[in-house]
Amino acid sequence: MARKLISSGSSFEKAAGYSRAVVDGEWVFMSGTTGFDYAKMAISDDLAEQVHQVFRNISAALAQAGSSLRDVVRANYIVPNLADWPSIVPILGQHFGEIRPASTAIVAGLVDPRMRIEIEVTARRAVRPPVSAAAQRRRTAKPKAKKKAAKRAAKKGRR
Repeated sequence: MARKLISSGSSFEKAAGYSRAVVDGEWVFMSGTTGFDYAKMAISDDLAEQVHQVFRNISAALAQAGSSLRDVVRANYIVPNLADWPSIVPILGQHFGEIRPASTAIVAGLVDPRMRIEIEVTARRAVRPPVSAAAQRRRTAKPKAKKKAAKRAAKKGRR
């Protein structure tokens, strides 16, 4: 399977030369994602809203990759202010409580002082095994062709 690049349409991606996510086979590698609303190119001052927006952004990119939050196996949280962590944890639980990916939390500065959290995830998509050319032809065969093939098979069985 060819590598697929996923974009959110953010001007940051083109300027810095990165993709929101990269799909490589069954894996989806997501760049660190913040609480920017990319449609408005704005970020809320409210911590809870930023965390929820991060998950909306991650969910949108995962959907483009044929995946979802249920497929996340690893999450890294980067928080510039340790005092924010107790307010963030319950929101993480809302989104990941049943999924429970492996995770790491890091206290570190972010590139924009308005950003109060950044989340990076890795997901593993369920990939169907490749379909043989013959099976593909059978799937796409017209109904008349299928009936004719069934009649031929029935005649062979009577001989």
